[in-house]
Amino acid sequence: MRDGGAGEAPVREGAAGKAEVFRRLHHGRAPDDPLVLPGPWDAASARALVAAGFPALATPSAGVAAALGHADGETPADEMFAAVARIARSVDVPVSADVEDGYGLAPGELVERLLEAGAVGCNLEDSAHGVLKDPHEQADYLAAVRAAAGGRLFVNARVDTFVRRVPDVAGTIERARLYVAAGADCVYPILAPLDVLPLLRAAVEGPLNAIATVGDGPSIAELGERGATRITFGPGLQQRATAALREIAGTLRHRRRG
Repeated sequence: MRDGGAGEAPVREGAAGKAEVFRRLHHGRAPDDPLVLPGPWDAASARALVAAGFPALATPSAGVAAALGHADGETPADEMFAAVARIARSVDVPVSADVEDGYGLAPGELVERLLEAGAVGCNLEDSAHGVLKDPHEQADYLAAVRAAAGGRLFVNARVDTFVRRVPDVAGTIERARLYVAAGADCVYPILAPLDVLPLLRAAVEGPLNAIATVGDGPSIAELGERGATRITFGPGLQQRATAALREIAGTLRHRRRG
């Protein structure tokens, strides 16, 4: 872990204030008005999203990985934290960071590195290498992260049952409840079907994160009405931007031949 210093306390107070601003965005929302957190993959995309009026951002690990030249799940921790830091310092809104399953870091070190990067929150997955973790062990890890953060980070606990093709609603609810009890601020049952969201909403306290697609699928309002408190897009925006660039590049090649 990194050493503190004479300026440590003021930095931590500032981090707590930013996290609280971010935390408040998740509460008191109308059912058809969930918090929308688009996912930047670099400083330029972050600035564009803030210019569009979004009050906060949430980086996608897969989108950042693609921008850095890595496959999803294969970004070295140092590169991911450096990318998050570039994004966070490029904008004046809260930025939450997807840090996969924590890269094997001890809770205290993970918290310290997130705060150093300027993040106000994090996503933490409950699977690694395609395999679900023991939910009780994951709950213990989340509790330790929350304790180390001391309110300075908004912890979004991802529940990977559906993305790992274990569509057990009861098991998903059990995991989500354990994570909330451990201190998670929000739970994220990624890829949960639309008809499952009301079941999760009824069974789990606190904010609920749902993933949306760009251009098709359920609307943001519909996801909110089904129970989602906040909406993220995974790497969808980065993939859409890359597709647009391919189209532009194809047009340029055509003009060159003309």
